Amino acid sequence: MNLPVSPYDLTASVVVYRTDETQLQKCFDSGFASKLRVRFIVVDNSPTDRLRSEATAAGAEYRWTGENFGFGAGHNRAIRECRGVSRYHLIVNPDVYFGPDVLESLASYMDANPQIGLVMPRILYPDGSPQNLCKLLPTPGDLLLRRLLVGPVAKLLHRRTEKYEFRNVDPMRTMSVPVLSGCFMFLRTEVFEKVGLFDERYFMYLEDVDFCRRIHRAFDAVYYPQVSVFHEYAKGSYTDWKLLQYHVTSACAYFSKWGWFVDKERDSINAKALRQAEAGPSDFSEQLAAEAE
Repeated sequence: MNLPVSPYDLTASVVVYRTDETQLQKCFDSGFASKLRVRFIVVDNSPTDRLRSEATAAGAEYRWTGENFGFGAGHNRAIRECRGVSRYHLIVNPDVYFGPDVLESLASYMDANPQIGLVMPRILYPDGSPQNLCKLLPTPGDLLLRRLLVGPVAKLLHRRTEKYEFRNVDPMRTMSVPVLSGCFMFLRTEVFEKVGLFDERYFMYLEDVDFCRRIHRAFDAVYYPQVSVFHEYAKGSYTDWKLLQYHVTSACAYFSKWGWFVDKERDSINAKALRQAEAGPSDFSEQLAAEAE
């Protein structure tokens, strides 16, 4: 895609709802510390626009909706403003922060691998421990089993969870992954032209799963642990009944769209990723080089 001359190397969007100002400022500081020229758009789904001054003072553009439209719909609003402006777009959560070289490193990696549409770095907790955010496309059983990983049931289901989250693969290995977390998605903007935006039938949860599987139809989606970001992550749906309800509703919408128990595309994407994970680190690099020729 031929992009017009733009003052930006990267556009970025963050969707907020009653977000803590300190968290949001750390996110801004991270993005604007990059050597890349970044256009940052904040979509605020909060009932008030109290974050307006925080965002504009940091150099971000602020869009207040006055209504909580959800994660995907919020990012879509920003993406529609940014389409065709830059080569790359960052979808990032407000509780994510990172070093000044991260965005530039990801852009350089994408520059060298034009067949990659989405890349996610290594995601860490603030204490430096890893978050297991690489996943297979889920079956209904996968989502249910993760809720049951307590007490004596945990040992029986541990093996399946290890496979589902790639826990037996070297965490420092670059690899193609079926599902990468929506907390930090570094995207080639061509993706939006070829596969569309977030499906807005998901208010919250699984919109990133749906988006990732559509990306795999036209591009590679790659976990790239050579750079890391920090995510102040809490599994809200494990402790908040309202968030759990959103999760269940999204799961029903997802499986109704793609198939509950028969899903040949899911099986194909997962099988390919598992074969690559078992084959060895050199094979994926060779595959990327071959696809680039």
